[in-house]
Amino acid sequence: MKLTEALSSFATARLAASPKVSRARFEAWQARALSRWLARDVIQVAAYRVGAARLQDLPVMDKTRLMADFAAFNRPGISAEEVAQALQQDCRIGSHTVGASTGTSGNRGFFVISDAERYRWLGSLLGKAIPDLLLSRVRVAVILPQNTRLYDAARKTRRIELRFFDITEGPETFVDALEAFAPDVLVAPPRLLSWLAARQSPLRPRRIFSAAETLDLQERAAIEAWSGQPLRQIYMATEGLLGVSCAHGGLHLAEDSVFFEFEPVGDDLVSPLITSFRRETQIMARYRMNDLLRLSDSPCACGSPLRLVSEVVGRRDDCFEIEGRLITPDALRNAVVKADPRITDYRVIRTGAQVIRLVLPPDLPDEAAARALAALREYVSGRGLSVGVVLLREPLVFDPSRKLRRIENRVKARG
Repeated sequence: MKLTEALSSFATARLAASPKVSRARFEAWQARALSRWLARDVIQVAAYRVGAARLQDLPVMDKTRLMADFAAFNRPGISAEEVAQALQQDCRIGSHTVGASTGTSGNRGFFVISDAERYRWLGSLLGKAIPDLLLSRVRVAVILPQNTRLYDAARKTRRIELRFFDITEGPETFVDALEAFAPDVLVAPPRLLSWLAARQSPLRPRRIFSAAETLDLQERAAIEAWSGQPLRQIYMATEGLLGVSCAHGGLHLAEDSVFFEFEPVGDDLVSPLITSFRRETQIMARYRMNDLLRLSDSPCACGSPLRLVSEVVGRRDDCFEIEGRLITPDALRNAVVKADPRITDYRVIRTGAQVIRLVLPPDLPDEAAARALAALREYVSGRGLSVGVVLLREPLVFDPSRKLRRIENRVKARG
């Protein structure tokens, strides 16, 4: 039964991405699936017991509201306290699996799913990332901050040999085992892939996916130069699988399982509201994500009807709002990295209302550091802002215990 769920989800993912399916035909299918979900599943949780004829009739929700009454949004009525306790044991509550985000934003999010949904998630991911899986067995290495029972579903299939490596333990502790495993598919944060590229690892996977962190342009170039192949992305969060790059490199949203609404943020960026219409245990309806996306107006060469994302820019709360103007992470990132090609690592941190700190490593040539400082100051002054930009030279060490955030806003919004 579980593998049937995986195979069905695999087939759905492949069909949804087929160039033979028009956008209009896909949207009609999606609307029917969304309507069934609203009528059948949404009303099963306490938060939405009254139901809704249209998705737009439901309120917009966010992590704060979800965590304030977690039990009201899942069918078995599991509380946040019960999830927290289960996370210290086997991540199981009865027949359900629970998990949590890493808490990068200082506010951990929880999830609860059934075994059927675990296999459904697996089938969708494999259908997008490894569509030729049925032709041969593959070795998959996943390097992320924490293991979850989601990966156990993959280990129970005969087509996949999956190994998880915990990045929080530091790459030096597992790199030998990773290279001996010689994965066909490698999934890891860009900083770990950059680390492998810098040491010229002998690994040669057939596919490499960046995941869990924002991918910078200079990281992409270094990783692709090392691997000799295009770097793909998996856009995934505690809230579910949100997008996967196709063979042509286009990052397609997972619209075969998630309905996306978009809130304009400025500078042609949007922040998504997601509705996971294939989840039955925990209802995620019109959930406001913290991400910033730049959508593409051009179709992908693969011909898929699924919407294309040009860039996952960063986190909404890492925007700098200064004197009524919004400065997005990608603008700050571009100002620094385009100043000099020798800049491969940096931090831009807003530490005060009128203070931005640019941190560069001591071994970067002074000339390159001066160019980056001048470029960042020029960008800020060009926006008409009277903000001080100061330069610090500090070692930028690989910290496996937390996600990498090169752009960080440490000034909390008022109210």
